[in-house]
Amino acid sequence: MMSGLLPIHGHSVVQIAYHVPNIEDAAKKMARQLGAGPFFISRDIQLSEGWHRGEHCPFVHSSAYGQWGDVMVEFVQQESSGSSPFRDLYRSEERGLHHLAVMTSDLTASYQHFEAQGLRIATRAITLSGVEFAFIDALASLGHFIEIYESSDQLLGFYQMVKDAAKTLNVDDPIQYLN
Repeated sequence: MMSGLLPIHGHSVVQIAYHVPNIEDAAKKMARQLGAGPFFISRDIQLSEGWHRGEHCPFVHSSAYGQWGDVMVEFVQQESSGSSPFRDLYRSEERGLHHLAVMTSDLTASYQHFEAQGLRIATRAITLSGVEFAFIDALASLGHFIEIYESSDQLLGFYQMVKDAAKTLNVDDPIQYLN
């Protein structure tokens, strides 16, 4: 262990996420090319609260969630205009790695850990179902964000559902809609 670095358990990468111009197209292509999926799509995800770099920011977005080996993969596209963690890196027509996601058993301690390492919260939000998450700014060191959220039965259940569905992937029909 590096001197002065306190270990925070639960920061294993559980998801890799890409910003794309069209989540359906990206999901179909990844299923065919890499055998990932199936992808569960949620459209027009709204937040109860959202703050980005100190400013109110609802960043309505759509996401496709699928399994790629041992890790979940997410494709995301922003539906609303304005600043957001997505627009920090990409215009609407661009694609690329946006964030890696980690879960924690203690969100406050994890925020403090990242802050102590010089990695500040760029975005903090709460979903309509009450799940808090944040994007940690790792742009200078890694070139992308780190998304963090607290582990819960609801979240772990969703991850397990996506993972279980991968066992019966049909690459010719890899999309299912959640809403």
